[in-house]
Amino acid sequence: MTTLDTGLAPDVSIATRPVRQRLIDAAERLFAEHGWNGVSIRTIAAAADVSLAALNYHFGLKENLLAEIFAARARPIADERARLLEAVQADPASTLEDVIEAFLRPALTEGAENRMFARLRARLATEPEDFSRRILSDAFDVSSRLCIACLRRQLPDLSDEALHWRFHFLMGTIVYTMADSGRIQALTDGRCNPGDVDVALRQIVPFLAAGFRAPPPSKVARPRRLKK
Repeated sequence: MTTLDTGLAPDVSIATRPVRQRLIDAAERLFAEHGWNGVSIRTIAAAADVSLAALNYHFGLKENLLAEIFAARARPIADERARLLEAVQADPASTLEDVIEAFLRPALTEGAENRMFARLRARLATEPEDFSRRILSDAFDVSSRLCIACLRRQLPDLSDEALHWRFHFLMGTIVYTMADSGRIQALTDGRCNPGDVDVALRQIVPFLAAGFRAPPPSKVARPRRLKK
């Protein structure tokens, strides 16, 4: 993929911030807009209005910038998820819907408040780079495994394979919702807005709960193939 190397004007709004923060802010915006592979360190330095030497001094590698962004943005999501899931786990009256909402709400709330990080999170989920996958894994694996353990308690008869596939579909739902591509707004003339967290959760939670409770694939008739 060709990177953006020249011609990018610096963001004048960052001029008064410390150099390190300017680099983080510029990198977050560029990674969100163009993807990990679509941005060079030269582009980041230009957008932050700093020299390459300053970037190398503070971070050295582009990977270190991404790690710094996730350290600041992802940790609050993961920590709040863990807190909510532990509360659900400790409550004998908790439901499958409670588990799903506890997992989704922190990410959707952060996404609504910080659209740039939401776009970056969604982009990284589709990037094939080992490093970006490792960043996501380091940030979210602990809270994801806790969620799976809570789901297992709610769905004791579901096979491990089916449970993990359905968690995968849950992740697809949340990443696309956080990305907020604007499709649902266009199709509904703005009546549906994924940025309204409470409204979105009222729609997403029962939908996903029904999916988790669906019969295993082996007990469902396969769709008939269309004849050519």
